[in-house]
Amino acid sequence: MTQRVAIIGGGKIGEALLAGLIASGRATKDLVVAERASSRAQELKDEYGIRVTDVADAVEGAAIVVLAIKPADVDAVLELVSGVEDAGETERLTVTLVAGLPTRKYESALPAGAPVVRVMPNTPMLVNEAMSAVAGGRYATEKHVATVVGLLESVGKVVVVPEKQMDAVTALSGSGPAYAFLMAEAMIDAGVGLGLSRPVATELAGQTIRGAGVLLTDSGLSPVDLRAAVTSPAGTTAEAIRQLEANGFRHGFYEAMRANVAASVATAAAQAATGGTEPSDRD
Repeated sequence: MTQRVAIIGGGKIGEALLAGLIASGRATKDLVVAERASSRAQELKDEYGIRVTDVADAVEGAAIVVLAIKPADVDAVLELVSGVEDAGETERLTVTLVAGLPTRKYESALPAGAPVVRVMPNTPMLVNEAMSAVAGGRYATEKHVATVVGLLESVGKVVVVPEKQMDAVTALSGSGPAYAFLMAEAMIDAGVGLGLSRPVATELAGQTIRGAGVLLTDSGLSPVDLRAAVTSPAGTTAEAIRQLEANGFRHGFYEAMRANVAASVATAAAQAATGGTEPSDRD
């Protein structure tokens, strides 16, 4: 029997997961969304033909509750979720797509022993190309984690990691699309500076990055091998890469990701000290 999934939050990430689940064959009768903005709720009803309601009503009868909300809303939503008793024989599984908050945050607010699985997705989920990392909490079993992996595979690729690695995952893939977009900006601006029109430079950069990504994921070759295949000895690409390295390209990436992790750790520490949550720019 298919388990009912309640998605709390009808924003872009919540909608992306909803659309992916429907596209993968899950029946709309087994999906429900909680969305407080009436205009947005109506959009989701019209687009997907699903039931959109409030949090308590959505959670009732759901075997899986997915939190696709802002960190600032977590405490209020958890209070509502914890007030709804589990239905049937299956213990309700809580899945959090909220950046920066550890599973113990949810475990302490939910009934004792409630399984929680934490997910770090990224924005390519909007086009079914997400890279999501999954970590089970203290009470989550391998079956719980496998259930979440199955859900997320409808919108991209998934890896399972220990929760202690989630900050590094955030620094690499959670924030990673922003790095790619920044690189695209730089490539486009350089192309314009060299005489290309901006539309042509944009198309060249976008398809180049897309194609390189497909090669990296599908060719079976390492990035070193792929780079070497493009880089002739003493050629133009070799000279360009020499300039990037001379200007700190590799070191800059390391320092950027290290700063990302440090910011995540500092935010988590501040939240633990105050008992509250702070908004995140990754949601």
